[in-house]
Amino acid sequence: MTRSVPLRRPLVAFLLACAVLVSATACGDSGDSGSATGAGTSSSASASASAASPSASAEKQRLAKTRFVANAGLAAGATYQWIVKPYRAGTFKKGAEGRTFALVKAGLAGGFAYNRLKAAAENAKGDPLLSKAVAPLTAGIESLQGMATKLRNGEAGEGDIGAFESVIDSIKNAGKDAGAEVKDKVPSTSQLTG
Repeated sequence: MTRSVPLRRPLVAFLLACAVLVSATACGDSGDSGSATGAGTSSSASASASAASPSASAEKQRLAKTRFVANAGLAAGATYQWIVKPYRAGTFKKGAEGRTFALVKAGLAGGFAYNRLKAAAENAKGDPLLSKAVAPLTAGIESLQGMATKLRNGEAGEGDIGAFESVIDSIKNAGKDAGAEVKDKVPSTSQLTG
């Protein structure tokens, strides 16, 4: 029994050393071997040339669409799940059961949705077609800036909820027209607060 403890320590030390070695190797520059022979300058020049290649541009556009879809989907999911649905159910009305909790969550969701919509609009700039489709919607996104506070304080009315829905629907339609279909993705509570 006392023999297993001394074996455990070297094993843990060995595993930690392997993990450090693997992570250091994975983080290393792939052009390290060429720099010893004096080819480091040409490898960095070829790397910058490949970054400007058409395939790199296409990859950047694809990532812009992917990020746009993810951010807009999270905004749409948060809006529907914690703002629209409880409002339609009457949970925001005075005297309703669970009103305080619903208002706090709606306030968090409002801030989260605004943040994700701004990120989606920024992501859209990476794709020319998506950028043209989303550009007219930035004013609508900015109009939602103070909505989280109104929701949290229970001051949001039908028009405010409608504004949220309208902006979300406009973003979804713009994405669909540009080939980046947005589907609602409900964020976790930790995403709302984190």
